[in-house]
Parts: sequence; structure tokens; C-alpha cells
Amino acid sequence: MQLDDLAQRALGLCRASDTETRVVLGIAGSPGSGKTTLATAVVDRVNELAGICTAVHLPMDGFHLANSALDALGRRARKGAIDTFDGWGYVAMLRRLAAERDHTVYAPGFDRTIDEPVAGQIAVAPDARLVVTKGNYLLVDDPPWSLARPLFAETWFCATPAAERSRRLVARHQQFGRTLAEARHWADEVDGANAALIEPTAARASITVDDF
Repeated sequence: MQLDDLAQRALGLCRASDTETRVVLGIAGSPGSGKTTLATAVVDRVNELAGICTAVHLPMDGFHLANSALDALGRRARKGAIDTFDGWGYVAMLRRLAAERDHTVYAPGFDRTIDEPVAGQIAVAPDARLVVTKGNYLLVDDPPWSLARPLFAETWFCATPAAERSRRLVARHQQFGRTLAEARHWADEVDGANAALIEPTAARASITVDDF
């Protein structure tokens, strides 16, 4: 499916909803699958077609637990695993986005250069009709993640072959300071373990988007 087709599908979700409703589209997939690339491309194209500020990109990354919290829990060595996110906070934010339309809602972002979430970085204005949110665990069938699924108008699964996901992840980890050996270890042992949980959830998606 081409980008224009995906953007039109997203706009169709807005047309099908009540005018007072904000539509949330979820994009799931394993680490390195291209979720961010897909989400930003869809948001940009929707805004080109329907007017700026129609769509906003809200990554789940802002709901990483802070490194200090991960240190206290003994989980920092596997940051990115399902229990290293504030899933309940993420679900609460999705509910706010649906309910609060008379003022700007500020959501956390994530700064890879400092490897930390940043409070209030993403502004969702009252006239934003579409929020495209992406994350690894959006289709996991355990709470709190299972509570997010009914809040999405649709969920798309970003599917990319394992070898390509690994190549991208190694390059990303090196870009942010890991040695080649460290990058390969993280991609195999941490990201790989997460992917083993995520890949089977593709069956719950509305559609699968291949090799984005």
C-alpha cells in the first residue's frame, strides 16, 4: 500500500467519525520495523492533503520510565522491554486526547541524545482531528496495553524482515554511542527478545504495512 493510500485511509477514519471526536490511529511493530518513518510520513501527507495541524504524531517513546526509575527497578540493562514503560500513563493520555477538545493537550516526547523522556514536548491542539501514535506494544493482549486497543480507530502493524530490522537497529545503536559489539548485543538480546513478544501480535492489527 502506497503512502497516499495510507493517508487517505487515515483521513477516511476522520470522515467516518463524529466531528467532535478526535481519531487516534495506532501503529505497532517490532524495534527497527519503520514505525516512526511510517507514522511521520502519514502525518505529513495528511497535513498536506487536509491542512496543517490536522494530524499530530505521538510516539509511545515519551512514556519510557526515566533512567533513574529504571536504575531503581534494576531494569535499565533492558530498556525498551514492555515493563520499562509507563503503560498506564500512556492509556491515560489516550483517554485525555479523546475527552479534552477545548484546550491544547501536552504529551511527553523522547530525546535520544540524552536517552530520556521530556515532559510536555508534544502539543495536540484543539483542532487536531487525527493523532497517529506508534509503539512496540500497542497490540499486546495484557493490561494496560489491552486497554489501549479500544481507543484506536484502527491499528496498523509495520512488518519488516528480521535481518533488515537488525541492520537498522545496529546502525541506530552505534549512532547513539554504542560500539559495534555493544550494538549487536543489544539488537540481538534486548530488541530481539522484545520482537519475540511483538511479532505474534500482528494478527490483531487492522492492516499490515510491509517494508516501510
